[in-house]
Order: sequence, then C-alpha cells, then structure tokens
Amino acid sequence: MVDLYLTNSLTGKKEKFVPISSVRVGLYTCGPTVYGYPTIGNWRTYTLSDVVFRALTYFGYNPKFYMNLTDVGHLTGDNLGDADTGEDRIEKAAKKENKTAWDIAEFYIADFKASFGKLGFIRPAKFTRATEYITEQIELVSRIESKGFAYKIADGLYFDVTSFEKAGNKYGELSNLREIKAGARVEPNPDKKDPRDFALWKFSPKGAKRQMEWTSPWGLGFPGWHIECSAMSMKYLGDQFDIHVGGVDLKSTHHPNEIAQSEAATGKHPFVKYWVHGAFLTVDGKRMGKSEGNAYTLHDIEKRKIDPLALRYFYYTSHYRSQINFTWGALQAAQQALAKLRELVTSFRENLERTQLSPEKADKVDFYRERFVKAIGDDLNMPQALAVMWEAVKSNIPGYDKYDLLVTFDEVLGLDLSKASKLQMSKTPVAIQDLVNQREELRLIGQWQEADEIRKKINNLGFAVEDTPDGQKIKKL
Repeated sequence: MVDLYLTNSLTGKKEKFVPISSVRVGLYTCGPTVYGYPTIGNWRTYTLSDVVFRALTYFGYNPKFYMNLTDVGHLTGDNLGDADTGEDRIEKAAKKENKTAWDIAEFYIADFKASFGKLGFIRPAKFTRATEYITEQIELVSRIESKGFAYKIADGLYFDVTSFEKAGNKYGELSNLREIKAGARVEPNPDKKDPRDFALWKFSPKGAKRQMEWTSPWGLGFPGWHIECSAMSMKYLGDQFDIHVGGVDLKSTHHPNEIAQSEAATGKHPFVKYWVHGAFLTVDGKRMGKSEGNAYTLHDIEKRKIDPLALRYFYYTSHYRSQINFTWGALQAAQQALAKLRELVTSFRENLERTQLSPEKADKVDFYRERFVKAIGDDLNMPQALAVMWEAVKSNIPGYDKYDLLVTFDEVLGLDLSKASKLQMSKTPVAIQDLVNQREELRLIGQWQEADEIRKKINNLGFAVEDTPDGQKIKKL
C-alpha cells in the first residue's frame, strides 16, 4: 500500500502520516458556530474533514472522528482581531430573530446535520456541543490555573502566555501572533498582561443576565471560545491525538490558543501531531462576505436546483491548500460533469455481462487503482484523483470492471456514483439554456409574469420547458 502524506501546518512540510497508536487514529475538526447557515467556504473545510476521514479508512486505519458545534462563547470581536470582545454570536442572533439563544442553536444544529447528509459526509462518532461540556471545560481551566498559567481580571480569567513561555513552552507555532495582535482593529484590553493572552472563562456583564451562563470557581459566566475544543477533543481522544482539521482562518488565533492551553494543562507536546488547514474560497474573484452579498449557503445552491454533491465535485477541482474561486458557471460545469459521470457509471452497471479480463486489461485496472491511491496519498491531491478517474472512465476496460473500480474510488470521493443520475444533461443550444437560466432566476425572486414571457420566447424558438421536482427539463418541440 502507498503511504499517506499530509502537509502539516505545524512544520510547514509534507510529512508521511505515522499514527500515534496502531489501534486507532484520533481526528477532530472545528465545526460551525451555530448562529446562521454555514457558507460554501465553511463547507469546503468540512468536505476536507470528510475526505481525511475517508482517506484514513481507505488506507486501512481506524479513525475516530469528532466535530464540535459551538453554541456559546464565540464573540463578534473575532472579526476585528480580538475574540475576547464583543457580543456572543448566538445571543446576538437570538435578539435579532426574537428567539431564545437555545432555540437559535437547536435550529441551526438541526439544519447543519441535515446538510451534512446532503453533501455525502460520513457522520463523526459524535457531534460535541459546547454547552453540553461545561463541566469538562471548567475542570480543564482549573488544571491550567493550578499550573500557574492563568490570572483573573475584571472581565474574566485569562491564559498567561508569558508564564507559559517562561516555563519553556513555545506559543504561536502556527502563526505570528504578535503581528496579528498588533494589527487588530480593536484596542487590546489594558488589564491583560500581554495582548496575546486570551480568555479561558468570561464573566457575565454586571447588571445584565445572559441567556447562557453558568456558575464557576471564578464567578458566573461562560467559557472562552477556545477552551471548548481542547476540553471536548481531549475527553474523547486523549491528551494527544493525531489529526486536527480546520480552515486557514483558524490558524492565526484559535488553533494556537488550543495548543497552548492544552499543553499547559497536560505538560505534553505536541497536543496534536498533524494540523491540516484548508485554504480560503473566493467568489467571482472577490473575498466572500455578507457585506459583499456573496456569502452563499447550501440553501442558495439548492434554490437553483443544483445537486449539493456538485459542490463537492467543484471543491475537488482545486487542491485543498490552494485558494479556489467560486462562480455559478463553475458550479454548473461541476454539475454537468457529475451528471455525465453518474450516467456513465449507470451504463457500466447495466452491462451485467462480466468477461474474463485479459492480462493487459487486468494490468490496466491495477494501473488506474494504483495511480488513484497515489494521488490520494500525495496530500489528498483530489484534482489528480479526478483526472485518473476520468482516464479510467474513457479506457477500454470492460464496463462491469470499470463500475467496480469507480465504486471503489467513490469510497474516498463520496460522490454517490452508484446512484442513477437525476441531473439533466442539457443538449440544448446555449441561447436556449441561457433563457432557461434567466427564467429560473426570475422564478426564484417571484417575478412570475416575466418568467412566463421567457417561457413563451423559448416556445417560439422551438423548445418547451417543463418544471419538475428535479428542476427544469427542456425538450425540442
């Protein structure tokens, strides 16, 4: 079997994966803060997590996978460079929607889990929800305090980075924290000993009652954003584990703080052996964000009658460490490619007549399998894996053997290739397809009369459009 290599953010190098234990591989991913729908940028990171899990399984390991759900403690100041300031995102959303913070969390957690299935993800052993592990977080903070790495100020209990470093530890291994803190767009808390210090436990504001707050040895309040991931991952995976996955945006502050507080509590280094980070996603060449109006979600994709798995295919067209640019045209191309692939796989499956493979064709099957495994083993090179898959599709290997090979590939790809294609393969002229797309956009915003006018234009050009549960279908009159 080919070895599995991953780029480790801790060292900046592509390294051969060697598990800590031969019994299991510990895998943890930072999941969403459940105050809204995840964006397609977030889903790219979660797709990476699923591919890591699938690859580990494919390579014969026994991964135990956990993902957190942040439902408390993630403050709005994170966007300005200081995650210890601002309003709790869950409580802010609750005020906006006139609901309780608990209702907000429940709603978006349910939606996230449903979407998880639509993208073909294998569920983790457990989704760990921050508010269900308050006791574990308090216990971990107490351990850190007992080691002399915490101090109390007016608004909470903070991690003491200077004391941590004086004890011979290294802080900020994944990034340059001093530069990041210096560039923060908010003034650092003057009570903090060092701008790099971060909250382990935040106190509830005086004179105000939070919806989510708990008693602790230090006072009424709630856990800091970073402590949940350490407490929950260590509960299930131990003081040290193999792989931690996350978006590159967490590489600057959240993950370095996870490392520091975990190693301060246990005295063990490294907390995690391999850190795997996925790159940013842009939209139409621009930064994605709500202010730009391009923070698309999975629901936006479904409104356009696009299969969520087409988004997964789109992600595979770029390496996870490379920035990828999303456009609706690129997603439509991914949808067409996936539909064609499923159509071909279905035709291979229907070719039930299995013949004896010639030595030459048996060698070809092995050749494509080995190249696919090599692509996955080379730091999860999904663009190369797709290329190998398409070569196999176009080869002269008998259909049934082709089907077997592609279904094996799909154990890593997760594209549900054995499912008969429900996606329409458009063979209509480009001008007609453009009109159909315009009509769909008008229908989505409720401009029914204008949409009907476009339908008439399509009819006058010799085509008919039919609305079905699987999207618009076009036929020649």
